[in-house]
Amino acid sequence: MFSRLGRFVVRFPWLVIAAWLIAIVVVVLSAPKLTATTEQSDFLPSHYESVQAMDVQQKAFPNSNTPAALIVFERNDGAPLTDTDAAAVAQAANKLSEKNIKDVLGVQAVPPSGSRAIEVVAVQMTKQTDPQAKAQTDAVKALRSALKDSVSGTELKAGVTGTAAQTLDQQASSQKGLAIIAVATVVLIVVLLLVIFRSPIIAFLPIIVIGGVSLLANGLISIASSAFDLKIDSSVESLLVVVLYGVGTDYILFLMFRFRERLRAGEDAKTAVVSAVTRVGEAITSAAAAVIIAFGALTLSSLGMFRSMGIALAIAVAVALLAGLTLVPAIVSLLGTKVFWPSKAWKHEPTGARFAAVGGALGKRPAVFAVASGGILLVLGIFALGFNPTFDLSSGSTSDTSESTVYGKELLKGMPAGSTQPSQVYLRSNDNGALSPGVLASYGSALSGVHGVGEVSPPTLSKDNSVAEYQVTLSDTPESDAALKTVKGPLRDTAHASAPAGTTAVVGGMTSVFVDFQHAMNRDYTVVFPVAAILIMIVLALLLRSLVAPWYLMASVFLGFAATLGSAVLVFQHAQGHSGLIFTLPLIMYLFVVALGTDYNILMVARLREEAREGHDPHTAAAMALRHTGPTVAAAGLILAGSFASMMLAGNTVISEMGFAISVGIAIAAFVMAMFFTPAVTALIGRRAWWPGHGGDAEPPVTMDKSWAPSTDALGDPARR
Repeated sequence: MFSRLGRFVVRFPWLVIAAWLIAIVVVVLSAPKLTATTEQSDFLPSHYESVQAMDVQQKAFPNSNTPAALIVFERNDGAPLTDTDAAAVAQAANKLSEKNIKDVLGVQAVPPSGSRAIEVVAVQMTKQTDPQAKAQTDAVKALRSALKDSVSGTELKAGVTGTAAQTLDQQASSQKGLAIIAVATVVLIVVLLLVIFRSPIIAFLPIIVIGGVSLLANGLISIASSAFDLKIDSSVESLLVVVLYGVGTDYILFLMFRFRERLRAGEDAKTAVVSAVTRVGEAITSAAAAVIIAFGALTLSSLGMFRSMGIALAIAVAVALLAGLTLVPAIVSLLGTKVFWPSKAWKHEPTGARFAAVGGALGKRPAVFAVASGGILLVLGIFALGFNPTFDLSSGSTSDTSESTVYGKELLKGMPAGSTQPSQVYLRSNDNGALSPGVLASYGSALSGVHGVGEVSPPTLSKDNSVAEYQVTLSDTPESDAALKTVKGPLRDTAHASAPAGTTAVVGGMTSVFVDFQHAMNRDYTVVFPVAAILIMIVLALLLRSLVAPWYLMASVFLGFAATLGSAVLVFQHAQGHSGLIFTLPLIMYLFVVALGTDYNILMVARLREEAREGHDPHTAAAMALRHTGPTVAAAGLILAGSFASMMLAGNTVISEMGFAISVGIAIAAFVMAMFFTPAVTALIGRRAWWPGHGGDAEPPVTMDKSWAPSTDALGDPARR
């Protein structure tokens, strides 16, 4: 099949290129705009309590009195606020109110805190139901601009925080981070390919090709998002850039290494392209299938953010694969050996001394390499037991220097830690009857007595008096472990148990959303992990025609996953003192490490089988596979790991942790698992690794020109054997 595909592409290169250009233009012109949301509750199913609370709020309190923004005032010298300062704050609030900023419904100064360290002005805004609406973020921009004039000439400084301000800063941080990641990824790929091939044409080929292909991928993702009403998380955009450039470059790299190898074997350029597609087509397709299946397994997640992420990344990998098997070979067939210009190194077989030496040592002592590489994975994996999930997506998605983060911390000087995002408790009459004042007072008292609750506001009633909203300010920051424990246990328990007969209570707010996220994630771990593993094992079994190899290959991948998580825990929790790692990290990391780790395992094992079929014994086959495929795996791993490492430059914790973990996981997959552990274990198992197939059996000898020649040449004419 791949031989026929290669011959078609080489025979009709302009047709292939034209088809790609037409597809890109059609999809880009017809696709809706791809937008991302930062509203975490968008990703939860409707049966969770936090989502039910949001439904109650939208129906009973369409214009909730929860402030969308908080303006924090304090003295420049850090001293307590004086009466003159308090008067200046009140005057500043009046000035802001008089400006009639669009979508600002009210500006109300709150009395100074008990310590008088700060004073807060609460800002109510038009409620948004569409996550893509810009009313509140535009209002925050206007507030920040007007605030400068309001404090001018006073001894005060002020900043805007709260949910609307955090959303604005998250969007700005995401856009800046995306630009940094894109530039860093492109520069890294160009530099590494220049070093490897010493040719500017090859260096820029992936950038140009994938740049065009990314337009098609993003368009298809937009169409899929619109058709299936998917909610795209803001972090997916960063992952898309890296996946397209990193994975796409890897596939191009696999093809170019084999193309160069066939040229050195004496084939002409067009025949070498066909040979390259024929030889690596199955391995690349199987590797991509493993990645697509792993990402596709995310559609089983109960969280919308993971379902949309899975579909988006699967589409990106599928498009990158198709380009690697058709568009790139078409371009290379037209360029021929000029693709290596100005270097002439492609004409000469390198000695490969380093990889030959390492391969020879591994072939002689596979047990030593297996124990050493496996031991490294086990030691790092032990640290994974200390993983602690955190839910700070708000501050974690912005820079520490952003205004909402800075003044969110200042707010804690005089207000309960949960002031930025208070929880809401809704008490609803089941028969839509009016709630009595006595019921409301006793219920509020019950909520105030909950350990971990700092303040409970007087209830706000709906128009028909059938629903009451209590603003519950927690003693701890909304995303902290302590806050989650309060909401998950005593607050929800008290809210439900204290609800009078004939009423129902639900707890909402961001902390409640995080509690439900935690429950949903635990469910997803038990579903997505095993399904992805089973499906990838099926791909390996079909590729290798073996029931033995898939087991130890997946075992090595699981070791790699544990080692990667352990490395992240070691760096962020132990070395940097973070309380934990972002809660989505294990699932995302699992899929990337399992899928991309399998990628490199497939490439190495496919070469192992190829060497075994040429008559080499298992130990020699392992040595030869490492000698020939080691440089490819090393280069591909370096490029992909470096691409994901660029995410650490984004400037926020969420993307940095994700970039570090995935890049380390890929480095482990390439330089420990695929390069040492897998060939060493395969050498130890011997030909039994291919049971019940015959992958390790030597093929009948045939007369060959030099080392190999395809059954037909690039134009379909009979070729020599």
